Amino acid sequence: MPRPGKAGRPRKRPDSLTGDKAYGSKANRALLRSKKIKAVIPERRDQVSNRLRKGSNGGRPPSFDSTRYRQRNQVERGFNRRKQFRAVATRYDKLGSHWQATNDLIEIIDWIRATPDKTRS
Repeated sequence: MPRPGKAGRPRKRPDSLTGDKAYGSKANRALLRSKKIKAVIPERRDQVSNRLRKGSNGGRPPSFDSTRYRQRNQVERGFNRRKQFRAVATRYDKLGSHWQATNDLIEIIDWIRATPDKTRS
């Protein structure tokens, strides 16, 4: 799909990658840096203490965008809410149209639950 207002082929590389603390290794960060992908991964406590223990030789802390990380959390919670429905979690529906209908129904139920009820006031 072409990018709006941009000529040429579509971009295939993400701007950033968001992950858990488990993926914050030096090797992972170096690989992402070499591909010019920004890592949005919090630093583990043991890595922070090791870096601080080394003093000025420990280097700078890696950059971290907490706002982007919070957005990842919202997406993950949305997936977990959908997994509460057995048909989606197990892919019980084999046809794509049935799965899409189940997913649409779950979206509607989730939207109804999130909408405040004004009749209770």
